[in-house]
Amino acid sequence: MTEDITLDNYGTLVEPDTLRIQRLLPGPIERVWAYLTESDLRRQWLAAGEMQMATGSPFEFVWRNDELTDPPGQRPPNYGEEQRMQSRITELDVPRKLAIEWDSTGGVSFELEPRGGEVLLTVTHHRVPDRSTLLSVSTGWHAHLQVLAARLADGEPEPFWDAINRLKADYEQRLPA
Repeated sequence: MTEDITLDNYGTLVEPDTLRIQRLLPGPIERVWAYLTESDLRRQWLAAGEMQMATGSPFEFVWRNDELTDPPGQRPPNYGEEQRMQSRITELDVPRKLAIEWDSTGGVSFELEPRGGEVLLTVTHHRVPDRSTLLSVSTGWHAHLQVLAARLADGEPEPFWDAINRLKADYEQRLPA
């Protein structure tokens, strides 16, 4: 028997400071895992940065969001062309779970679960300190995961920055004040 999954495309708060967002993606699980862990693939939807696959290993994320889609859309004035963040792997269960430190906003876990020919990806961002950061985190994950889903389906995502601008208003209405 196959379990039906109905996913809300939007992230939801599972605790006041914890966002969860899920996507059902084209598999197999090894391919999705590669897009999470290999710098050349991850930079196509999120950020570059070589990872040594071991718990405790440090790494650096390098975002160049203007390069995620062509065209990139209109970048908001408060975002630079490049951003960097030091991180560390905090949990690793290849190819099912990757958890990392996320700067001053806690940690992020990526969990993969095969569902027939697809893979359920659950992204959980913990310990988000305030509503402003929560809005940024929510819109960012949503837009980045749209790009990932399009890449895995061999499609073209909407311009990244246009998605960010559109989603910000959506999340301002959806998330509690």
